[in-house]
Amino acid sequence: MKDAVASLVIIGAGQAGAELAFTARQQGWDGPITIIGDEPYPPYQRPPLSKAYLSGTTNADSLTLRSAEAFAKAAIDLRLHTAVRTLDRHAHRLDLDDGSSLEYRKLAICTGGRARPLTCAGLSDEQPLNLRYLRNRDDADQLRQLIGPGKRVVVIGGGYVGLEVAASARKLEADVTLIEAQDRVLSRVTGEPLSRFYEAVHRAAGVHLRTSTGVARLDCDAKGTVVAVVCGDGERVAADVVVAGLGMLPNVEFAEAAGLVVDGGIVVDAHAQTSDPDVFAAGDCTVHHSALYGRVVRLESVPNALEQARAAAFAICGKPKANTSVPWFWSDQYDLKLQMVGLSQGFQSMVLRGDMDARSFIVFYLADDRIIAADAVNRPVDFMLAKKLIGRSLRDDPKTIRALGDPMLPLKDLLASLLAAEGSGRDAESAVLPI
Repeated sequence: MKDAVASLVIIGAGQAGAELAFTARQQGWDGPITIIGDEPYPPYQRPPLSKAYLSGTTNADSLTLRSAEAFAKAAIDLRLHTAVRTLDRHAHRLDLDDGSSLEYRKLAICTGGRARPLTCAGLSDEQPLNLRYLRNRDDADQLRQLIGPGKRVVVIGGGYVGLEVAASARKLEADVTLIEAQDRVLSRVTGEPLSRFYEAVHRAAGVHLRTSTGVARLDCDAKGTVVAVVCGDGERVAADVVVAGLGMLPNVEFAEAAGLVVDGGIVVDAHAQTSDPDVFAAGDCTVHHSALYGRVVRLESVPNALEQARAAAFAICGKPKANTSVPWFWSDQYDLKLQMVGLSQGFQSMVLRGDMDARSFIVFYLADDRIIAADAVNRPVDFMLAKKLIGRSLRDDPKTIRALGDPMLPLKDLLASLLAAEGSGRDAESAVLPI
């Protein structure tokens, strides 16, 4: 019983769960560590599922995060194809779907999320076999079997996943139509110039893009297979495969049933601790207050999952280290690498650096004379510097704003100028910048 009580148990065998387990071991946790995962696979990368893995340019082996030998060497026990039924926080016990139970000293919840389901006319209780979502490896494997040359693929949703699936399907020579209810793609996460840029890229690649229209119904045949998607404006789009990319729902139900504070996600602090001091959470299932943006956020990104997992592991091991990282994301589509840092919602102005026509540029988003976010396309060096610029004040100085948008003036010089101004307590306009 002593060993059981001294255990660290992690629910969720994704990137957050694996990172938390190995970091805790490295930071001195000497008791048993168990990871519980409901999939049959050891922890693997999910971002490639809609990109290189779906398009067939990489295989399943390349997705694996750590070898079986690495888990064995770190004495981390993987219990796969297993789900948690209930959490008893008072007893520090988990009841599993195989009838067994586990006791813990510390618990970490890294359950991620599930695909938001499509709701429209024409759907019955039984999901059509050719209506697919993309959240895990099995989803991607099934899509790989359905998408091929000449196949009519209809993607519903113009967010990151929808656009990535559309790009991968075009690489596989499918006939692709993308339907987005908003008036532009990526409308929830970026400014209009970047949205229009990606719309043009996809149209040039042969994607039939339909914006400002939702899905009215699915037409199915006698076997329940979708044969067409009917748009809100009445247009009927023939389909062999339908992929719904409508975002995700956080997996929080059992945490909420156990009495943890949940508000759009499991509420955690800067150390990834929940309302229970012995329970931590990391990744897409969480929400936390961002000091940088002054509001509660839920971040669906691998970098956030890893940072929260590390913060949890340090706190669990008695070495608290607050997570103050700036959120960042990425998306690969065709030959374009989009790297985003910060959250652009609420921006008041934009500054463009580079050339959209040359497919190499970065857009900075400003609010109250501060840089709150940046979107970089094929500009990895600028992106790395932009990560250091987020949150820094431009003090409404025309010289610094000009430097932000002038590719002839290195960003590193602007960063050095702002850091110097901050360090000396002077206004940015008194710092040295090239004329």
